[in-house]
Amino acid sequence: MSDLNFLVDYSKRVSKCKKCKQELEKGSVRLGKLLPNAFGDSDTEMKQYYHIDCLFDSFKRARATTKVIESADDIQGFDKINQKDKDLIIEKIDSMEKGKKSATTKTPTKASMKQSDEEVKTDLEESDAESDKKRKLIDKTEIKSKKIKIDINSDDNRFETFQKICNKVAKDSSHLKKSSVIREFFKNGINEDGFTGDMYTFLKLILPSATNRVFNLNSKQLVKLYSKIFDCDFDEMSAHLNQGDVSETCCSFFTKSENIKPEDKSTLTIHQIDTYLDELTKVTKENDQLNLLEKITKKCTKNDLKTFIRLIKKDLRIDAGSKNILDAVSPNAYAAFQVSRDLKDVVERVSDLVQNGKPGLKKDLSIRINLMTPVKPMLAEACKSVESAFVKCKNGILAEIKYDGERLQLHKDGSKFDFFSRNLKAVQPHKVSYLKEYIPKAFPNADKIILDGEVLLYDTKNKKPLPFGTLGAHKKNEFKDATVCFFVFDCFYLNGEDLMSKAMKDRRKMLEEHIKEIPGRVMLSEQTLIKNPDCLRKLIMRTINEGLEGLVLKDSKSIYEPGKRHWLKVKKDYLDEGSMADTADLVVLGAYYGTGNKGGMKSIFLMGCLNEKTQKWHTVTKVANGFDDKTLEKLQKSIQMTKADKKDSPPDWIVVNKSLIPDFYVTDPKKSPIWELTGAEFSKSDVHTADGISIRFPRVTRLRDDKSWKEATSLQRLRKLFDASKQKSDLALEKTLGSVKRSVFGEKEDDRSKKAKKEKKTKKEIKSESDSESDSDMPSLFKDNIFFINSGVDKSTDLKRYIRAYDGKIVDENFLDEATHVIVNRLDEDLPKNTPKNALK
Repeated sequence: MSDLNFLVDYSKRVSKCKKCKQELEKGSVRLGKLLPNAFGDSDTEMKQYYHIDCLFDSFKRARATTKVIESADDIQGFDKINQKDKDLIIEKIDSMEKGKKSATTKTPTKASMKQSDEEVKTDLEESDAESDKKRKLIDKTEIKSKKIKIDINSDDNRFETFQKICNKVAKDSSHLKKSSVIREFFKNGINEDGFTGDMYTFLKLILPSATNRVFNLNSKQLVKLYSKIFDCDFDEMSAHLNQGDVSETCCSFFTKSENIKPEDKSTLTIHQIDTYLDELTKVTKENDQLNLLEKITKKCTKNDLKTFIRLIKKDLRIDAGSKNILDAVSPNAYAAFQVSRDLKDVVERVSDLVQNGKPGLKKDLSIRINLMTPVKPMLAEACKSVESAFVKCKNGILAEIKYDGERLQLHKDGSKFDFFSRNLKAVQPHKVSYLKEYIPKAFPNADKIILDGEVLLYDTKNKKPLPFGTLGAHKKNEFKDATVCFFVFDCFYLNGEDLMSKAMKDRRKMLEEHIKEIPGRVMLSEQTLIKNPDCLRKLIMRTINEGLEGLVLKDSKSIYEPGKRHWLKVKKDYLDEGSMADTADLVVLGAYYGTGNKGGMKSIFLMGCLNEKTQKWHTVTKVANGFDDKTLEKLQKSIQMTKADKKDSPPDWIVVNKSLIPDFYVTDPKKSPIWELTGAEFSKSDVHTADGISIRFPRVTRLRDDKSWKEATSLQRLRKLFDASKQKSDLALEKTLGSVKRSVFGEKEDDRSKKAKKEKKTKKEIKSESDSESDSDMPSLFKDNIFFINSGVDKSTDLKRYIRAYDGKIVDENFLDEATHVIVNRLDEDLPKNTPKNALK
């Protein structure tokens, strides 16, 4: 049987309407009911067709238990009909709902926006008291609103109403119309007699990412739990999940389940759903999650469950962000939310400004910071030339080194600290716990402060930052001479004063006046004022030559604008139309199913290269960017692939990490396409097997139909490209930036030449300097030597550091045949079969 009770299509021949008995002309749109076939198998169904008007007329006299069309989601094939017919059906659904409401006697209750403190309660109607006790699900939900009187029994608070508004928002492609749908709802309510619902709870649900709820449930885990709830086959559900939407998967198997059946009518409220979501964040054990989800599901219609799971996934599929929704609340609501991230505070302040008890007539909402609540960080857009930087930064450029770490926003209120990531999530303690000790020392006069910066590992021996990815807890042990350091580049709140409206140069000055740098722990970002293009060119050259990620450029008079991309970032892959970027011609080795709109499609591809010595293929990166929808559609059939069974071992021709096993393997890598991949830089990755070489931020820039697998980038060639990318010559930079001599940060060429003339050194001084330099240089003792360190070798981490420091190379078991030396504890210990005998020395 189908998951849905209704269908829509175009009549293939002349037939008759079940209700009026008149003809359904060939090619005309028709609605159908899907009913069990009394004359066939239990799994077969029969179809009864109607004119659109006729079917909706029949609903008017239907019993309360009869299934009717409540939304477009109830209709099979709705997405395949033309827009005109879609609009007609949606209009009929809306009219039917309005007719129901007008026919129902209801005591009208209009929202009073006057100040009041009213507690309202709703019964969650839980049936299993023992289960309630076990999971501590409260039986009463108290909603306190300081400013708005809420009718808890209002139709505006029904979960079904929430879903209808979501469907309307999703239906409109225009963002202005999406905002209009929300605005009209908050003004008139679902019954068009005035909104009497709970605006805050409604916004909490329609903006699921606005809350800090963490459910600890990914799509696979949800499928696993619901396969037990529905008593169905986990593998079958997992196969359905490949279509990309876990809510559709669960909804589909819900309608088929014999163990638990969907409710015919939705009875849930948004407050019950909000409470269930809160409870779900508190349970982490699988059995507790299972029991709670089962209890919720028993109260759901199929559409209730679909929306509930989408709330867990924080993706309602309505193509509307915070701005679209909050613009409907107040002109400044989005800006206020970006700064405070406190939805409740924004709603309560809006209610203060509402006139005549109707949202929509408001004064401007003020924008303010709430300490200990994350602020949406200001961001940077790509800058592709020196000239464009000066066009966008007209008041002088403050240039900062772009640190390759993790963005950190630090809030301090007395002795209390909070740390937030770029995505406003709490930062893992091991990365920032040390700051509680050092921030009071670095900012002794700051009782309340918000700092913006980057946290990364800092090499205290060589006085330089370490690259991205070294901050992980398991990796810090490999860098004994490194400390976790917080590089501060902005401050927008200090001792009760909001600094966001102050100019960048003034914020920087205040920062410099209040900070006492602690080397290797809390430091100011390196910054200089750039006044002419030549100075910026020199700085870019120095940055790239030293292997730094790039620069961030800021207008010296710019204010701090949360969430706005008004800073500029310069990286080598942005310059000269990408000619400075790292590229490689790699072979498609496998593919993964996409998610969301690309669900059920191969939209992420596993790329790799051939080891010419072993004739094995090794993985380099995954790529999902660079194709338009039309090209991606063609690739579904043009690349010959076979489905992977992740329980079995990978094919003999590929060396792939277990965590990267794809959904499909190519049938023959030598017949597979070659694509040119461009990225920000070559990087090191523990999960990829091409000597650990990978590409950061890869995208497909060209289909190399002119090349065969023999001309693609091999592993041996990839190693050379990796080494070369770390030693970019000045010639390439000069070609991109113009012929200018390299200069130190902020130092003019004329000043250097004058300085050189004044500093005449004696032979003794020169010899002393030479001796000092030679002592500090590391000799290349292990150059051209390749080491394999057997598992279990004592102090292997220290050994690796020393080998690399003296120009040696280390390989893993995949490249054991290339090793010139093998390091073991004992000569008689077990070694891999392919260990070269001449390497044991």
